[in-house]
Amino acid sequence: MASLSTRSASSAAPAKKKKYVRAVGPKLRRLLYAIFVLVALLFANSGYLSSVTFLEWLRGETYQDYYYQYMFLAHVVMGLLLVVPLVVFGFVHMWNTKDRRNRRAVRIGYVLFGVSLALLISGILLVRIGGFDLKQPLARSTVYWLHVACPLAVIWLYWLHRLAGPRIKWRIGFSFGAVTAMAIVAMVAMQMQDPRRWNAVGPDSGVQYFEPSLARTSSGNFIPAETLMNDQYCLKCHADIHKDWSDSVHRFSSFNNAPYFASVSETRAVSLKRDGNVQASRWCAGCHDPVPFFSGAFDDPNFDMLKHETASAGITCTACHAITNVNSVRGNADYTIEEPLHYPFAYSDNAVLQWVNNQLVKAKPSFHKRTFLKPFHKTAEFCSTCHKVHLPEALNHYKEFLRGQNHYDPYLFSGVSGHGARSFYYPPKAVDNCSQCHMPLVPSNDFGAQMFAGAKELSVHDHLFPSANTGIAWLRDRDDIIKAHQDYLKDVMRVDIFGIREGGEIDGKLIAPLRPEVPTLEPGQRYLLETVIRTLKLGHLFSQGTVDSNEIWLDVVVRSGDRVIGRSGSLDPKNGNEVDPWSHFVNVFMLDKDGNRIDRRNPEDIFTPLYNHQIPPGAGQTVHYELQLPDDLTAPVTVELKLQYRKFDQQYMDFVARRNQEFGRTIRGHVPGQSYVNRLPITTMAVDTVTFPVAGVEAKVENEPRDIPTWQRWNDYGIGLLLKGKAELRQAEAAFVEVERLDRYDGPLNLARVLNTEGRLDEAVEALQRAEAYSDTEGFPRWTWAWLSGVINSQQGRLEEAEQNLRSVLEDRTEDMRNRGFDFSLDIEVINLLGRTLFDLGNVRSRQQREEESRRYYSDAVARFERTLEIDPENVTAHYNLHLLYEALGEQEKAAEHQVLHLRYKPDDNAKGRAIRLARQKYPAADYAAEAVVKYQLQRNLDIGLETPTPEPSDDAPQTPSAPQTQQGQDDE
Repeated sequence: MASLSTRSASSAAPAKKKKYVRAVGPKLRRLLYAIFVLVALLFANSGYLSSVTFLEWLRGETYQDYYYQYMFLAHVVMGLLLVVPLVVFGFVHMWNTKDRRNRRAVRIGYVLFGVSLALLISGILLVRIGGFDLKQPLARSTVYWLHVACPLAVIWLYWLHRLAGPRIKWRIGFSFGAVTAMAIVAMVAMQMQDPRRWNAVGPDSGVQYFEPSLARTSSGNFIPAETLMNDQYCLKCHADIHKDWSDSVHRFSSFNNAPYFASVSETRAVSLKRDGNVQASRWCAGCHDPVPFFSGAFDDPNFDMLKHETASAGITCTACHAITNVNSVRGNADYTIEEPLHYPFAYSDNAVLQWVNNQLVKAKPSFHKRTFLKPFHKTAEFCSTCHKVHLPEALNHYKEFLRGQNHYDPYLFSGVSGHGARSFYYPPKAVDNCSQCHMPLVPSNDFGAQMFAGAKELSVHDHLFPSANTGIAWLRDRDDIIKAHQDYLKDVMRVDIFGIREGGEIDGKLIAPLRPEVPTLEPGQRYLLETVIRTLKLGHLFSQGTVDSNEIWLDVVVRSGDRVIGRSGSLDPKNGNEVDPWSHFVNVFMLDKDGNRIDRRNPEDIFTPLYNHQIPPGAGQTVHYELQLPDDLTAPVTVELKLQYRKFDQQYMDFVARRNQEFGRTIRGHVPGQSYVNRLPITTMAVDTVTFPVAGVEAKVENEPRDIPTWQRWNDYGIGLLLKGKAELRQAEAAFVEVERLDRYDGPLNLARVLNTEGRLDEAVEALQRAEAYSDTEGFPRWTWAWLSGVINSQQGRLEEAEQNLRSVLEDRTEDMRNRGFDFSLDIEVINLLGRTLFDLGNVRSRQQREEESRRYYSDAVARFERTLEIDPENVTAHYNLHLLYEALGEQEKAAEHQVLHLRYKPDDNAKGRAIRLARQKYPAADYAAEAVVKYQLQRNLDIGLETPTPEPSDDAPQTPSAPQTQQGQDDE
């Protein structure tokens, strides 16, 4: 019994109790307090940062500054300090409470810990520590909003979790929150007093350091050179962009550019001798030499143009991206630049601090992006600051205003931009900025790479700025960069051997278009070859940039078998590979006041052009060649037509070589003491060939059809004739009649242009009526029709109808126009015509003694011309009409103001007569090319350069491309 009761007692004994473990013990509590302190500080810090971000979003201002960056650095540091304590606390706390009976509190605790980890991990991902970069925009955005949402979830989950534990000390929390909120409000209120002024014009007090350039600094003071030359800083995150930029002509814009060096050194020398200082050459420096210019070194007459630390800086990354405002579209570097505000430690030599700076930029790039990439950087107006110039009196000591190179206006008022209502052709969709062509997207793994619309991978904009300057690349011995430009330039230009006229006269019988059928030529007869140059994918004049030294010409070779029977455009190897001056050049033959050609890029001497052979975008140029066939032909006649391009001509390159040699620098291809032999690459931009059978010669002749619609060939030919002026309007009329016969609206539309020019207004009206029958045809340019109608109605005295026509051009917005990005409200020629029409209507009402209506029309006309000046402040027509209008309105002060401006911008037609007369005597070939009708002779110099259409390359010269290449009109000096 005893043993039984012993067993019973043993079995009834209670189980051993588990040792109680506190959820938060003394040591863990100290760690928890440390976490609470860090979280509290982060809460206050985050409140400040998020308030600034919200205000920036709400008001469109930038409030981030140096203090903000330090606060963000504190946020990152505190966040990183929180990682280990929170993870340790979380795992220990979970272990201690894993068996607690309140499973709801335990489960909420697990979720709370998970969300806390997500908060920490998302923060680390955003900081991009180490080599990890969260580049995918969607992924980064997702992580960012996760980081924003997690703290709110943490607060809610913590409250739920603590419902199972000791009561929350709300009083302490509310007290801390109130103090924090007041501190945040105070800091943000103080910060709101000084938002970043991105789009402000620099003060007038600083212009004395920069005139006659229109550039300014935001403070009026100089900017340290090291600030503008911080390219290696950019390289850390933007290696691909930096690589492209380092080979761009922007990079070689300054004294490291041998041609520019030659020209600007002469300008400085002339200025120093003439004015006693070099300040006139500041006109160049605002665009070409920003680092020595804005740092103050440029003004020193003894500035070492080859060895000074700033001389070879070119247009640096900061020089472009630190611009804070485009002051106007007058060009001449009319922008404001500032010393950019960097993140902390940007200039530190300490590797650790540099690393901290890099991480700050990567973690919070928004301020960096706003500082260095503003919305206007993506506009044509930004490019206009340096790609549009005028020559001021301080430079030429002649006149306050002479127009120089101008990419911007021809682009803006072209069909390509979608703002010009008067173009001959329009693209399917408008190209709304320069970068769409000159900064194409290239795949990249850069920190700033994005998934742009239409791109299949992360990309950046090409900072090589491909265009047409093969010359600088050749002087640097960079065949790969030459090829990059030439590859970019394909399919931009076209040439067409369109027709042939019997008798060699402009009014001879025309046989056209040629191909596949061609006429049989008669030996011993004279013919006139009709050729056309056409701009295709081009948004501005061809050529542009250095139009006085660009060498673009037509190279024509006529062969009968192996025998050359006609030649124009040959090179003369005995004269440095100079192009035959009797060739047809697509250039501007610029003169000084004494009729000497501007052949050294010497802007201080520019006076007037002898002729201007530039071609508008989407237009053509017709060139005539006189061919006398020999009597003894034994083979068919083949004509080959090439449009050739060489960046600089022989005369300019000879000057460049000599000028650089004076300063101890020998450029590529120059033998000191000898004239320069120009071996710069010749790019064949377009080619056309046709073969004619010859009477009495038994030979089969076949020509492939041209890959151009027949109507378009006639249209291009007619456009080229029309743009020549009044001398060949009859031939243009015949061409457009053919276009109309081919059932194209271009025919009657362009015929109306011809008839209007000839003053045959009734016939022009009839042509427009026939054109209107095509108004439902796809592509019909209703705006061009309305403009022409307004022009003709105004000339016929139908002023109300003209007003209605012109308003429709400026105000209509069809669905097709919106889809194609067309907005013709910026076309100042149409605006001015409407303003003049309203002015005339006011005059009519005044004669009718209806004074109230008259003043209303006058006021409306004033508004139109003022609108023109918003778009083009230097428009001479607007200033002239405003002078007259304000006189009519009795506002003499404003009338006098616009009279002065009209005289400033008006060309000096009387003064240029002497220069042109002297030039015609000095340059017989250019004199001939300046005539109204020009027939280039193909038998003039058969013995010069006959078999050397391109120069024999030296050992260090690249071969001339064998495949047709093309040239864009955009050139960087």
